[in-house]
Amino acid sequence: MVELDADHEAWTAAQSTTTAVVDGDELDVAYYEAGGDNDGPPVIFLHGIPTWSFLWRGIAPAVAEDRHVIAPDLVGYGNSQRSDDFDRSVRAQTSVLADLIAESPHDAVDLVAHDIGGGVALRYAAARPAQVRKLVLSNAACFDSWPVEFINSLGVPGVVEGWSDEEFDENMEFLFAEGAHGEADPAFVAGMRAPWDREGGRRALARAAVATNTNHTTGIDYDDITAETLCLWGADDVLQPIDNAHRLADAVAGDARVVGLDDAYHWVTHDRTEAYRDEVRAFLTE
Repeated sequence: MVELDADHEAWTAAQSTTTAVVDGDELDVAYYEAGGDNDGPPVIFLHGIPTWSFLWRGIAPAVAEDRHVIAPDLVGYGNSQRSDDFDRSVRAQTSVLADLIAESPHDAVDLVAHDIGGGVALRYAAARPAQVRKLVLSNAACFDSWPVEFINSLGVPGVVEGWSDEEFDENMEFLFAEGAHGEADPAFVAGMRAPWDREGGRRALARAAVATNTNHTTGIDYDDITAETLCLWGADDVLQPIDNAHRLADAVAGDARVVGLDDAYHWVTHDRTEAYRDEVRAFLTE
């Protein structure tokens, strides 16, 4: 199991690979896995755009002390397949999640999700309510709250691939360093940008951005979601404001509550790592 303050190279070294099927295509999926056959169903962590499973470095290893955890890189992200010939949308990522869950011997899972990972979790939980026991949603894409303007702009043909190296660095700094509340951890910033730094990374980022589709969350039947739900939110986020958390809590059928973490923007797992970790562990073990 990697350390809670692991760098992205250690996280990558700890990953394994499986496959999932999207629209008939078998795609490689990288994932972090830890914990044994502990009590309760597995906990699956879902990241958003433009991050990867490294987002959970300060959370998933701690939860693995109590539970079996899996944190995949969504297809098109991180160390998962990112060729130029498949869909990366919330709809497609839900197919990936379904394949991962199908491999579990348990009848149900717990989901912890951030950003568009939240959209994936919501879509899955509405379609298969009996298979999701507990649901943690953090600054999640939901209803018609996304995509945000900056991410939308990255999907315009030629924008990202047309950046100079200096422009690329400036935009990565804007996303991950300036997007943190207070001074950003250099290991977090380096880790978040690492997959996009690699050859083909800029094209992969553009393909991920253009795959954002609001219809994939406006079409969810939220009142079909019966999982016990915790909306654990960075309270100062302007991209996915905490009002969305209250709207979610009112919309789902299962018991739901909102916990806002002050001094946290969109990267709540970075800004308030210890508090976030404590809230998640308490909720999952209640």
